[in-house]
Amino acid sequence: MIHQKEKNLLKNWEIVSVNPNEKNWNWKDLFCYWGTNIQSIIGFSLISSLYLIYNINFLIVLLGTLIASILVYFFSNLIGKPSQTSGLPFPVILRTSMGISGAKYVALLRGIVGIFMFGVQTFFISKSIGYLIRILIFSIDSNILEQDYNLVFFMGLNLIDGLALTLTLLIQFFIFSKGISLNKSFIKFSAMFVYFGLILFLIIIVSEHYTDLLKSFKLNIDTNNAISKNNIAPLFSVIGIMFAYFSIVVLNFGDFSRYVKDQNELNKGNMSLILNLLIFSLLSILIVLGADIILVKNLINAENLLTHPTDIIGKFDNTFLTIVVLIFILFASLSTNLIANYIPSQNTLINFLPNTLSLKGSGLIIIFISIFVSLFWLPILSQIGILSIIDTLAAFFGPLFGIIIADYYLIRDKKINNKDIFSSQPNGCYYYSNGWQIKGIYSLFIGFIFSSSTIWNINLNFLQSFSWIIGAFVAWLTYYLLASE
Repeated sequence: MIHQKEKNLLKNWEIVSVNPNEKNWNWKDLFCYWGTNIQSIIGFSLISSLYLIYNINFLIVLLGTLIASILVYFFSNLIGKPSQTSGLPFPVILRTSMGISGAKYVALLRGIVGIFMFGVQTFFISKSIGYLIRILIFSIDSNILEQDYNLVFFMGLNLIDGLALTLTLLIQFFIFSKGISLNKSFIKFSAMFVYFGLILFLIIIVSEHYTDLLKSFKLNIDTNNAISKNNIAPLFSVIGIMFAYFSIVVLNFGDFSRYVKDQNELNKGNMSLILNLLIFSLLSILIVLGADIILVKNLINAENLLTHPTDIIGKFDNTFLTIVVLIFILFASLSTNLIANYIPSQNTLINFLPNTLSLKGSGLIIIFISIFVSLFWLPILSQIGILSIIDTLAAFFGPLFGIIIADYYLIRDKKINNKDIFSSQPNGCYYYSNGWQIKGIYSLFIGFIFSSSTIWNINLNFLQSFSWIIGAFVAWLTYYLLASE
């Protein structure tokens, strides 16, 4: 008698266990991974603002960022271990607690947020490329920029903006859809390249303005009365803000930890987040203070300290410096977009249609949707408060984390059945109720209620920075109590 083989609808070579030969990431690779997460324009502005703009004691900001980074380290180790051990990405790991069908749809929440933010980030990246195109055209013939066709706009974009957006999408698709090997190389190059640029710029400032920079640093850094009850609230604010900044990448950290050699390299690599944060914070502070000194000496008007890189460079009438800074911003933004948005979205799409999509197929879907997000961002999407909806969808992320952790460490005792996790047979241990783990879905929504309440309940808005942690804890406890029965 010939037995008919099961037609496997859940497998795809991109989301099965990683080939041992490809588990070659070490702590240095994770150092670059965390470096690119910090090196965004938002990261630069956020860190320098906390230290220099807001009236918060320097030591409180330092302690708050360190505590936040330790939390990220702890949570990343927890969520990274299942994927590092099994070689499976986040959406597949989710099948253990949501069911083989439930995980397909629940993981899409991360994909939707990722694709949308990829489109928004692409819009802003295209601005840097647009500036570079304008500088190039101006150097060739300045009259070209004054032609009437440059005054024709569609969805807030003229011909050069449209060209820049197209180039941005094509560049990202070409690099990002080639697989993890090229992505890893790009992440490493980007992290080192941006650090090189920051250090080089700082050396130039220090070599010419060392005394003034030292005085400015002492004047702007307040370390008095750090131990005071008045600093408790600011400390928690800094912790919440910095943790919220990193929380977007914690949930799907398994998409990258699956390639790490062993647990020791994972621990050391995640610890490098703290080192990255200290290095980048110091560079950001000194560069902002140095830029302010240069602006004052050149009698260039700047009422307040400028903490946004494009604002700083906009004050300098130096074409060469502008080009260099734009290139560094470009690499920092591209690598951040890859890690935080593209790869998570790609894996969730492949998990949703494993028999249909490939790296390029899923990439084309991301690019196609991002075209509309980028085009409509300026005239429509940014005007209608859509980010509140995205924040609400992201309120599912903390609860998802809590459920995965409770399931893996407490319910299953760190064991994953690699065979059943790709089986659609009713006797599979992850089939549950027609492919859905009802206890997991229930726990997810209970955690979401608590997490999203910090967004929509004005009386709880002060807890919004901790919404991820609140949702994670509530869902973790709920799932454990239900699933352990």
